[in-house]
Amino acid sequence: MEYRRLGSSGLKISQLCLGAMTFGHSTEQDEAQRIVDAALDAGVNFFDTANNYGNGQSEVLLGRALRGRRRQAVIATKFFNPFGDGPNDSGTSRVAIMNAVDDSLERLGVEHIDVYYVHHLDVETPAEETIEALDDLVRSGKVRYIACSNYPAWRLCDAWWISTARELSRFIACQLQYSLVVRDIEQELVPLCRDKGMGIVAWGPLAGGFLTGKYKPGERTLPGTRSQENWVWQARMFAGHADDILSVLLEVSEQLGRNPAEVALRWVMDRPGVSSAIVGARTVEQFQRNLGALEFELPEDVRVRLDEVSHLPDRYPESFERDMPARRANAIRVGRKERA
Repeated sequence: MEYRRLGSSGLKISQLCLGAMTFGHSTEQDEAQRIVDAALDAGVNFFDTANNYGNGQSEVLLGRALRGRRRQAVIATKFFNPFGDGPNDSGTSRVAIMNAVDDSLERLGVEHIDVYYVHHLDVETPAEETIEALDDLVRSGKVRYIACSNYPAWRLCDAWWISTARELSRFIACQLQYSLVVRDIEQELVPLCRDKGMGIVAWGPLAGGFLTGKYKPGERTLPGTRSQENWVWQARMFAGHADDILSVLLEVSEQLGRNPAEVALRWVMDRPGVSSAIVGARTVEQFQRNLGALEFELPEDVRVRLDEVSHLPDRYPESFERDMPARRANAIRVGRKERA
């Protein structure tokens, strides 16, 4: 297992993260225990959940599964979504944050949370209020590091500058959707995170199962899968040429003798700025199949082919400015005149 620093912090996490979203939804305690044990035995030390997964049961089951092995685990959870029916039982206000963290600590059965994410952007709460409350959690010892998820680039940059200017705790990571069929973050968020020292934790690297080999080009739902339940299915966010990408993935996977999930995961884990990729599983067998992504490196020609087929068109201003460095250099050379 390779361990990477989470952003510019000193915290080291496994390049593969176990996501516990299925815990309490389609995975009960005994199976959750087997999955967590298999993850720890494989060297995975990074575990991801949220206060609303399984109506809170994900945190409960994960905490129980890690009992007795807490020091081996980096536990990340999130807050934002409603945890009650009151007007202050969601969002990122100081009141909501202070209540949410205590509830998560109780459900997890731990004394502190290692990485505490803002799950979604709260447009109703000033960023200063949110960051100051999170800084208080770090200073109190309830939380070790803070992070965010699903932020647009300008909001993330704004939060970083508020923390820097006020000498408050900064986000060390941003959890973002990233896969061969969803590469939007490369246009603004990846450069920002790399510049400001925030690690990227990729969610959805298998695109809701679309890149696992179960689907054929043109298919979007299959019986017995979460796509049939319309649960966490992100097809509406896929690139318009997702079927072309899937076709190439299936072809190169067969050439490599690897299953498509392994290749898709390996591609995401190798992307610049990525600290870890989250994989979830309903069963221990599903999780163990994903571990194959740790056993090989993508050949350069395969990587290039996947890069090219999944590449998104440049947007303005990138499309306009892309050649500007070369034009500038050429202008300097052309503009020289030899002295007589």
